[in-house]
Amino acid sequence: MNFILNENTFIRRNSQYWKEADQIVRGNKPTDPDMLAHLFIRVNDDLAYARTCYPGSQTAKNLNQLAVKLHQKINISKKYNWRRIYHFFLYRYPLLLYKYRFFLLYSFLIFTVSAAWGALSAAGDQSFVRLIMGDGYVDMTLDNIEKGDPMGVYAKTDEGHMFIQITINNIRVALFTFGAGILAALGTGFVLFQNGIMLGAFQYFFHEQEVLRQSLMAIWMHGTLEIFSIVVAGAAGMILGNGWLFPGNYTRKEALKQSAMEGVKMTIGLLPFFIVAGFIESYLTRHANAEILSLTVIMLSIIVILMYFFAYPFWVNRKVQG
Repeated sequence: MNFILNENTFIRRNSQYWKEADQIVRGNKPTDPDMLAHLFIRVNDDLAYARTCYPGSQTAKNLNQLAVKLHQKINISKKYNWRRIYHFFLYRYPLLLYKYRFFLLYSFLIFTVSAAWGALSAAGDQSFVRLIMGDGYVDMTLDNIEKGDPMGVYAKTDEGHMFIQITINNIRVALFTFGAGILAALGTGFVLFQNGIMLGAFQYFFHEQEVLRQSLMAIWMHGTLEIFSIVVAGAAGMILGNGWLFPGNYTRKEALKQSAMEGVKMTIGLLPFFIVAGFIESYLTRHANAEILSLTVIMLSIIVILMYFFAYPFWVNRKVQG
């Protein structure tokens, strides 16, 4: 025998979802497409229950009206899919960054400590850079230094081809960094450690060759966005690993599924930054000798990172909570 809820109990248990749906259809709350779909399904389920258990009641009538409005809202959203992209970067992605701000901090610390370790290792062992970067790359760089063009590697390839190649490679590295989180987040930590070691060792190598200034102007011109994006991908990998390790009140499978979706969203959100970084590296880094240009690009990149990845998420969270 099925147990039928008292109508007042039914209303009390589900009213928060109905109120949230009503806020969305009235335009008083930012429209999250995923949440809109979830509420539409939930309201229709409740409507079916109300029609069965409380036929002709005001509750059933109200739910029917709400379901119709949600359906109209969904149809409007489908007509303006570009707004979903706008909404993602304006609201959802910043809120994701706020929610997982501590993972971003952990990822940044791992990368920074690894870079310092790489620099110290290179300082203590002259063969360390060759071990990390390979003889071919080191010899090519030394040859460029002798020719008076330490960053000559950036001018050897056609800009368009280089842009596509670099952007695809950066996206591949980010996806790999995120995906490695399935290994209890240790895989992501290792990728961050490896990349940090390489950066620190190579920067010390330029210092040793007395061309550190030129390398900083060139590498960080595109690397500010590129390297920080890898750090964010590292945070996404940690989200994935955390869901697998600490499922909380969910089953491990469900927790992994949810954390994977969150990590994918955080990684996908990096796409515009990888495109911009690839453009800078392909078209502008070869002109790194123009220090005013280099410093301008570096400072603008830092400002974008500080505003969008740190200040703006706090503002959006406060606005949504309010």
